[in-house]
Amino acid sequence: MADRILVFYGSYRRDRMGIRLADYLVAGLRARGADVELIDAKAVDLPMLDRMYKEYAPGEAPPAMADLAAKIVAADAFVFVTGEYNWGPQPGLKNLTDHYLEEWFWRPAAIASYSAGRLSGARSNSIWHAILSEMGMAVISSTLTVGPIGQTLDTAAQPIGDGGAALDRQFPRFADDLAWWTEAARAQRARQAPPY
Repeated sequence: MADRILVFYGSYRRDRMGIRLADYLVAGLRARGADVELIDAKAVDLPMLDRMYKEYAPGEAPPAMADLAAKIVAADAFVFVTGEYNWGPQPGLKNLTDHYLEEWFWRPAAIASYSAGRLSGARSNSIWHAILSEMGMAVISSTLTVGPIGQTLDTAAQPIGDGGAALDRQFPRFADDLAWWTEAARAQRARQAPPY
């Protein structure tokens, strides 16, 4: 059975460079046999959080929110691709994730961050670890930090230069770690119902 993985990307900016990393990850995970889908927060376009999905009566949530809830529940694992805004997480990605809670539970999550500078979104990466853990996901220890993004991946999401070579070296461990936890979590959910 192929791992069902959702890759979340959250920038709403006009000239989004992080989409290169999201596309690289989708292609890389797909090449390893996973069933991967990119969830672009800008394309989903949920409103600023007013009500969580669970706060709507059955059948009354906005269609985009209900459709995404079904995809999250059906997924085996998640990858969050995040930039860093003023030492913090992207508001678009944070807004999207906050619309859900129980839907995330008991599945592994991985974090890949990027920035235009040499710190590669590392501060946002660290912040997302705490956020995703609080939301009930098992966050894997392997992460990717990519920067400067424009000197690591070209417009077709192909690795370039020393940064691209480093990303290609780091990706297999990241993907292996996610695959291990995905299989472990799926087996445990099949063996025993989650405690809540």
